Amino acid sequence: MSEFFNSALAALAAIYASFFGTPEPVYNGYVEADFVYIAPSMPGKITDIKAEEGDAITEGQVLVILDDRTQRAAFEAAKARVAEARANLDNLQTGSREPELEVIRSSLARAQAERVLAKKTLDRSTSLLERELVAQATVDTHRADLDKIEAEIAELKARLQVAELPGRDAQLAAARAAVDAAVAETDRARSDLDDRVMASPVSGRVEDVLFYAGEFATAGAPVLSILPPNRRKVVFFLPEPERISFKLGDRLEVSCDGCPPGLEVAVTFVATDPQYTPPIIYSREERARLVFRAEAHIDGDSELMPGQPVSLVRKQ
Repeated sequence: MSEFFNSALAALAAIYASFFGTPEPVYNGYVEADFVYIAPSMPGKITDIKAEEGDAITEGQVLVILDDRTQRAAFEAAKARVAEARANLDNLQTGSREPELEVIRSSLARAQAERVLAKKTLDRSTSLLERELVAQATVDTHRADLDKIEAEIAELKARLQVAELPGRDAQLAAARAAVDAAVAETDRARSDLDDRVMASPVSGRVEDVLFYAGEFATAGAPVLSILPPNRRKVVFFLPEPERISFKLGDRLEVSCDGCPPGLEVAVTFVATDPQYTPPIIYSREERARLVFRAEAHIDGDSELMPGQPVSLVRKQ
């Protein structure tokens, strides 16, 4: 009787499958999201939060403002160093300043006037020596005075010539490098100052606000999270015997509590490493316990929320 019952049941199952086909297996999973986190690059006190949980935001919208007094002071100091470096370069390119040149010119004019007087004195003493009215030592002293003044005039002319020339090549190169370094420091300070105002890199919805105005945010710690409309996916698990039949791009129908009909997803990832609960023995009978994580992208904007359980059926 038992054999007859089993045979009849198998025959009925075969007849049912021939008419209606074998039902597709149902895979259980859940919705997961890839959030975008807004975090400061440097620590600081939060002065303003311009969004609340659930707000719809657009790309570029300002969300968080940090205290910027230190960064603003550093930026102003960097600008001052640029001005100083450029002034030094201009000074080397144009030679000495005019007041310095005037001092040298004035000294040169004085020395030239003294030379005229010294030459007249020497001529007079030489004439007196010929009449034996002065000693030879007096003439020698006056000649030495004239030679000294001539040497001073030559030195002042050389100094004036050098002062009127621009700086040497090495000095100019160093001055230009100092300007470049000061400009780079100003750019960095400007970037640090700009970073105190954090804008959203994407459009979406504010999911969580983790810090508020008046609190201290550390570098790299998220202040709020954003859920973009196209960053949701369904995570489900495939039994070991069925994994090989799934390919990227395969379509599945999604159903859940409150989901609209006709919702579909496309497979975007199938893991190569299995997941299981050890201990496990890799025998033919135990292979069925292995499952492989798979992911399917949700097309477009969807009302599916992260963590929501779903069921999936492979689309024929």
